[in-house]
Amino acid sequence: MAQTHYNVLFLCTGNSARSIMAEAILNHKGKPLFTGYSAGSQPSGTVRPEALRQIEKAHLSTNRLRSKPWDEFSRPGAPPLDFVFTVCDNAAKEVCPVWPGQPMTAHWGIPDPAAVQGTAEHIEPAFRDAFFMLDRRISLFLCLPLASLDRLALKREIDKIGEP
Repeated sequence: MAQTHYNVLFLCTGNSARSIMAEAILNHKGKPLFTGYSAGSQPSGTVRPEALRQIEKAHLSTNRLRSKPWDEFSRPGAPPLDFVFTVCDNAAKEVCPVWPGQPMTAHWGIPDPAAVQGTAEHIEPAFRDAFFMLDRRISLFLCLPLASLDRLALKREIDKIGEP
């Protein structure tokens, strides 16, 4: 995979929290070599305020973050994808579109902070934990020597990052 720029898509069902946070993290930590995107199989249409709060607390940009369907990335004219990571268990079980260019895929399941109920004191830590898990996995991904790994070795490494 010797190239100079990589496009990465993070998928989740609702595209309202985990995939959005992953997009923001990668776009901050990975520039200029990586561009992150996110999408959902059944997008909620809104970004969770708790996710935006975590992004803002980390001093990352929230510009252009929006909940969108994953078919935006399988249409003609969409950015060519190099990697596609599912960050929720539901999206991993769904039949994904056929991505042009056959990007490398892996499942990086993160517990759903949006499923936590209760007071803000219960919900906030769930979003913080999800953010830190994503941040760690993305940091590990960015440390991979992409140019020197063959496809099989790279697939093994990106799968390993998603293991609990």
